[in-house]
Amino acid sequence: MTQDLVLIEVYSDVICPWCYVGKRRLERALHHLPGEMAIKVVWRPFQLNPGMPLDGMDRTAYLEAKFGSHEAYRHLEEQVRAAEDGLAFAFDRITVTPNTLAAHRLIWYADRFGTQGAVVEELFRCYFVEGRHIGRRETLVEAAGRAGLDRNDVETFLTGDRGVDEVRREETVGRRLGIRAVPCFVFNGASMLTGAQPADVLRTAIAAADKQGMGAVSRQAR
Repeated sequence: MTQDLVLIEVYSDVICPWCYVGKRRLERALHHLPGEMAIKVVWRPFQLNPGMPLDGMDRTAYLEAKFGSHEAYRHLEEQVRAAEDGLAFAFDRITVTPNTLAAHRLIWYADRFGTQGAVVEELFRCYFVEGRHIGRRETLVEAAGRAGLDRNDVETFLTGDRGVDEVRREETVGRRLGIRAVPCFVFNGASMLTGAQPADVLRTAIAAADKQGMGAVSRQAR
């Protein structure tokens, strides 16, 4: 008997530390699932700052505008570090909060080559570990190359505007589903979990989705 595929759509932004934590916890959950279970993970866009200037914004100015002060953000940093010891967050290296539209275009592009997860991982690493400006094309090209994509092809892609409409359409789908915070995990288009849930919670949700099969939620064509 052929099993149904469990589709896990992860709405996230690559400047969200909890999304990085959520990725690790999802990986842990998947590692402990039965080997015969068919799983597909797709990364969907959710820009935390869709109105961000294309060149980004000074990190300190951004944190003061969003949280009142840089010090107020320190509490969140400590929560994130305490939640996941396996990730080497280096918040002090980050000097710019970028516009992430180009990064989401790259993630969309990577799906065509089966390298979405690797690209997402490299973008998280560039931003949270290396403190790189992931709104810059050269940074995105380097991250894509480290994930296994052809750098020249990625450079050409990012120079154009392919993927812009698709990314915006996917964001619209997410907001119509009621997603207001990330990470958000959508299982078979029918059920969802918001936040960096523990691995065992994600594992239970995946098992439930496997039993229920594909949901009846109508999705826009991608």
